[in-house]
Amino acid sequence: MTFINKYTSQILVHILFWMLFVFVSLFLFSDFYWRENPFLQYVSLLVAIVYMNNFFLLPFFVRKKLYVLYVFVFATISFFATQLYCYAFAQCGCSIPKCLSDYLWQTLVPLIFFSFIWILYRFIDEQEEVIKVKKEHAEMELKFLKSQINPHVLFNNLNTIYSYALEKPNETPELILMLSDNLKHVLYESNEKTISLEKEIHFIDNYIKFQTIRTEGVKQIRYTKSIDVFNHKIAPLLLITIIENAFKHSTLHSEIKVNINIVQGVLNFTCENNFDKDKVSTTDLKIGLQNLEKRLELIYKDKYEFIINKTDTFKVVLKLDLK
Repeated sequence: MTFINKYTSQILVHILFWMLFVFVSLFLFSDFYWRENPFLQYVSLLVAIVYMNNFFLLPFFVRKKLYVLYVFVFATISFFATQLYCYAFAQCGCSIPKCLSDYLWQTLVPLIFFSFIWILYRFIDEQEEVIKVKKEHAEMELKFLKSQINPHVLFNNLNTIYSYALEKPNETPELILMLSDNLKHVLYESNEKTISLEKEIHFIDNYIKFQTIRTEGVKQIRYTKSIDVFNHKIAPLLLITIIENAFKHSTLHSEIKVNINIVQGVLNFTCENNFDKDKVSTTDLKIGLQNLEKRLELIYKDKYEFIINKTDTFKVVLKLDLK
């Protein structure tokens, strides 16, 4: 559709120019008569020169980057075409300087105009190609970043089920169903650019439940959420990176706080955990969040705020406009 629109616009530009050019040349700069008008006879030759320039000369010299040589060829064609009009068509019998001053514009105007149009559309095509390449690169990078997230989520869940199968086999089937939902989310639904907010929150609920079971008696989890409506879309597997990072680096017998608040399409997410400064540096803590920052920049650009506070606790704050 874009190609058709561009092609149609070029045709319209060409038609409108030639109509205006002939009108101006006939009615304003020459005596008004149609029969045997030398300019009308010259127009057919001028059209041939213009499109030979557009289809052959310009592409060749630009591709070879012979710009100086092209200017010389352009000037030579303009000079001889004007001389041809003066002595073969108009038969004015004037001197070369007089011929150039009176009639050169009729040759130069269409040549310059259509050269400019050719360069303009070529620039547009190149920009579209650049945008296309950048988009493909961004999509490949996003797929790569998400592929690094998926195994961490799945292995943690499998470890939890394994320990429950040994200690509390009667409760294992429920965990397997939850894992099935998480697998579906990670392997299929997360391949989409955006998914429903409800599915992503359900995935986080399951993950928190798994972690609550796995760290029972070892860590305390305070998980709160307040969501006005679920009719929003969000890029998949964003928040889980922050939550996983908190569980990975939090100390024993500490508290992990996770809060999700969504009001009028704006997500405010905070995650806070203690960490042992002697064992874990803040650089280690941020390693797992670097991919997340890249994803946020690629997907949301100026529609997010991402803040990391490092004091006695490690606190991550994410504000995201989902509208």
